[in-house]
Amino acid sequence: MKKILFLHGFYASGQCVPALALRESFEGRAEVLTPDLPMHPKEAIRFIRELIDREKPDLLIGNSCGSFYAQMIAPVVGIPAILGNPHFRMTEFLRQRIGNHQYKSPRKDGNQHFVIDEALIEEFAGLEAVQFNSCNPQFKDRVWGLFGEQDTLAHFEPLFLEHYNNSFHFPGGHTPTAEEVHSWYVPLAEKMLIECNK
Repeated sequence: MKKILFLHGFYASGQCVPALALRESFEGRAEVLTPDLPMHPKEAIRFIRELIDREKPDLLIGNSCGSFYAQMIAPVVGIPAILGNPHFRMTEFLRQRIGNHQYKSPRKDGNQHFVIDEALIEEFAGLEAVQFNSCNPQFKDRVWGLFGEQDTLAHFEPLFLEHYNNSFHFPGGHTPTAEEVHSWYVPLAEKMLIECNK
């Protein structure tokens, strides 16, 4: 059975709507791992790399900040990735939101509270500066972008296309609904699992 690792967005968790919809869609056909990611980016990347080493997924699927991570990791570990509405400038996103916040979906540790501060923004800035350093010609067709036409938060398709070849659109917003996951993410994931694992 194939294995998919889903990486959620910054405000989300492994219990967010896209994660649950992916698990439901692939039930009985592929195992979909939907962990809660650490808030701090270096810790998140270390966590993802350790999980990949242990679970050996066949495909990464990210959304927003999760796509930011997936793009950096995929060429390094040699696993194809789908980047849903990738947010490649997390510092811009976070600077407008300094202060106290709540996660939008439940986390397994029960902690729903987090703080955005300058230290966190600086952590993301360090990764942003080197985020495309691992791009290579062999991976131009193994990282696919999926962009919501109603996305009001992330507009990075031109930047994506500077590094990768395959861009797709769906008629939704930044965070896909369950229906959009079923209609757009799942068929793309099925296609990628076939094409990139020949």
